Amino acid sequence: MIGAAGVTPILYSFRRCPYAIRARMALAAAEVRCELREILLRDKPSAMLEASAKGTVPVVVLPDRVLDQSLDVMNWALGERDPLLWTEEPQEEAAALLRDNDGPFKHHLDRYKYSARDETLDAHHERDQAAVYIARLETRLVEHAYLTGDRARRADVALFPFVRQFAGVDKDYWQHAPFPNTRRWLERWCASPLFERCMHKSPPWRPDDEPVFFPPPG
Repeated sequence: MIGAAGVTPILYSFRRCPYAIRARMALAAAEVRCELREILLRDKPSAMLEASAKGTVPVVVLPDRVLDQSLDVMNWALGERDPLLWTEEPQEEAAALLRDNDGPFKHHLDRYKYSARDETLDAHHERDQAAVYIARLETRLVEHAYLTGDRARRADVALFPFVRQFAGVDKDYWQHAPFPNTRRWLERWCASPLFERCMHKSPPWRPDDEPVFFPPPG
């Protein structure tokens, strides 16, 4: 699939960014073909900044508009095509999970991740505050394999990249934390062919490069 009037959308992305991962997962699931422009956060291309002054990824440039919020990219891609039926989810439950993930959980996750750089931050405190949200996910995953039921939906895709970041800060803590169901849920996502496809490495984009397309064959 390509954009309107045969124009291929442009996707600015950074491989490890959880917001970009959630967007790429939806684009790949929908088989929406984009020209991938991998960026360096320390050297953002002027073309991306002209498209979106926010300077954050993901950014999708369409013929008629620019999408620079990850959930907007997900919703647009899955609105084009949703073969896995990810959008068939309880809307209020999913919205609450997303709101708390992108709000308080992400706040404490960032402070936990970067506590070594800031002596005013207590890593254990920030970890424990973030873990309050993980405990909510664990409660849900006790009864079902996924966050809103027995199959994967958009909320799972939107949240697991952030839990992956949390798990990666202190792997020993994560392996012994009281979240066995969340660990299994995360492991399933990280071992999925779709995730592996979305984490394919590409060199940073330069304006004179030949186009690189996403999703890669797979």
